[in-house]
Amino acid sequence: MEGKELNTTDDSGVFVHTPLFVAAAHELKSPLALVRQLALELESSDTMPQSARQIANQISLTSERALRLTTDLTKHARLEDSLFTLEPLNPVSLCDEVVEELRPLYRAKGRELRVRQRRGSLLGLANKDLLRRIMLSFADNALHYGDNQHPVEISVHATEGGQYLRLGVRDFGPAVPVAMHRRVDGAIGKAASTMSTRPASSGLGVYIARQFADAMQARIGTTRHRDGATFYVDIHASSQLRLL
Repeated sequence: MEGKELNTTDDSGVFVHTPLFVAAAHELKSPLALVRQLALELESSDTMPQSARQIANQISLTSERALRLTTDLTKHARLEDSLFTLEPLNPVSLCDEVVEELRPLYRAKGRELRVRQRRGSLLGLANKDLLRRIMLSFADNALHYGDNQHPVEISVHATEGGQYLRLGVRDFGPAVPVAMHRRVDGAIGKAASTMSTRPASSGLGVYIARQFADAMQARIGTTRHRDGATFYVDIHASSQLRLL
């Protein structure tokens, strides 16, 4: 599977792969880290009322989310200069790690994120760090599209006769119209734009996920549901699977 050429602008003409843009993302790390640290200190203060500590907790978690995006931006800028090792990995275990990392953020928003349980073992071939960042990005975007009755679910299953493993994040957001789905699914991640029906989603995060997928010979896409959507990444199944 051939990698696609990197896009350098979003739909507004904003450069996302220039030294200035990358420098700006790098400069944002320090103030965001400071905001997170101050929020953590407020949250741990015994003199603060409970309501204020809850606000501080949300500030801390939101700043962590922003830090993840700025880290992805700076890593994205180094894609062309880096070699990413592909290794056999357990995608279900990786998804469990993603859930553990995002559980505090989901809990603070009154949401639930979980991995759909399955039987059997699966082994994929990917770069663990890039795959983890892709799944974090998808789960971050799904944060606003779930509730206690409909948790956001991460699933893993084989596809295309077992040649690929699909890691998907299923949400319950606004239904994506058929025409828009075809347009978005064909161009997903090619530009850092946000779907009009999902203003809380980060088009930039999906754009970066696309570049991460290309760097490890994977692919991303969407599946349309009546009551939401699944954003997924397909990775190669490991040949070691036959030995299990």
